[in-house]
Amino acid sequence: MRSPWRPLLAGDLAARARRAVDDIRVALEALTSSGFSLAGGAAGQALFHAYLALDSGDERQADLASGLLESATEALASTVMTPGLYAGFSGVAWTVEHLQGRLFETDPDEDPNAEIDDALLAFLSATDEPDEYDLISGLTGIGVYARERLPRPPAAAVLEKVLDRLAGQAETGPEGTSWFTEPSRLPDWQRAIHPQGVYNLGVAHGMPAVIALLGTVCGSGAGSAAAGRARTLLDGAVPWLLAHRLAPGSGSCFGSSFYPGAASPPSRLAWCYGDPGIAATLLLAARGTGTQAWEEEALAVAHAAAARPESKSGVRDQGLCHGSAGLAHLYNRLWQATGEEAFAGAAQFWIEHSLDGRTPGEGIAGFRTWRAGTPGSSGSWETDPSFLEGATGIGLALLGAVSEVEPEWDRVLLLS
Repeated sequence: MRSPWRPLLAGDLAARARRAVDDIRVALEALTSSGFSLAGGAAGQALFHAYLALDSGDERQADLASGLLESATEALASTVMTPGLYAGFSGVAWTVEHLQGRLFETDPDEDPNAEIDDALLAFLSATDEPDEYDLISGLTGIGVYARERLPRPPAAAVLEKVLDRLAGQAETGPEGTSWFTEPSRLPDWQRAIHPQGVYNLGVAHGMPAVIALLGTVCGSGAGSAAAGRARTLLDGAVPWLLAHRLAPGSGSCFGSSFYPGAASPPSRLAWCYGDPGIAATLLLAARGTGTQAWEEEALAVAHAAAARPESKSGVRDQGLCHGSAGLAHLYNRLWQATGEEAFAGAAQFWIEHSLDGRTPGEGIAGFRTWRAGTPGSSGSWETDPSFLEGATGIGLALLGAVSEVEPEWDRVLLLS
């Protein structure tokens, strides 16, 4: 989904977005980073300051990004971490890899992530037992890290091992190929709803992210063996997903999950769960393989999502994961990829919605995050500087709407 990047916004709306980005910058600079992770800590904030530096040429922002990234990488040596992309060590390493050549140069004879590759290969080779397969904490996220590092041979080896593990966990039946989440891998509240387990249809924790990863591998030049393995899985996974589209008039094209014999209620508009995220993953698969029929399906889902009124969106805050700035960035990416003005209009609407939702004097630069409670409990508004759900991600989305620098950080969301 590459195209010459151009600013989405102009005039007063662009000026409002720029002011909000600068307010977020000031607020984040005054904070002490909490944690190291990509989702919620220093690595994610490093992306924000790095892209500010790329946009403006401000060396101070580059220095801030480098300092945050250094603190995150130092944590790798002193903290026991999971391998997951969003909260674990592969996410910090992904950020290092992503910013090499953009923010800073390294000695070509030195690879700062060589030990990470070794650790991931050891982890992936330790067992063939089923494991988390998702983007946030599982195999797909590790694949995203490896994909960022291609064509390095160790990265190709990690990616091939990820594909082996995904193939080993896949279920294949008359409708195609899918991945099942056992009840033991569900949080308590979700297991109460799905005591027998579930087929997860969200990008964050389900098989749409697998589809996107496989599509990027097919289009990456990863090698004939890896691309062939990915295409075989993809040719089964996309038909399975499309076979579980909801009936017309259901309120959304896809539900958040599927289990045979159980009702699948409509989903909200979001990246993590919902039609916009699914549309983007299908489009990546279509572009990675040159499959026109899949692209037509992706755009049909995307247009249906873009036409849904705000009152039926389920949007409550502004974060990347399930908020209005995340939707704006997703539609911006779709507009950049297709040139279709419906997506530009949807992106502009959700940018304005995000800016109108600021609460002066509260949160980070007026942006707050809604934490929904588990079933039976109430939610609350919180101050959140994070990349995935808070102000850092909001700032990146707003910057992507006014900058000429392509926001390639969204590779970690599997949007490009």
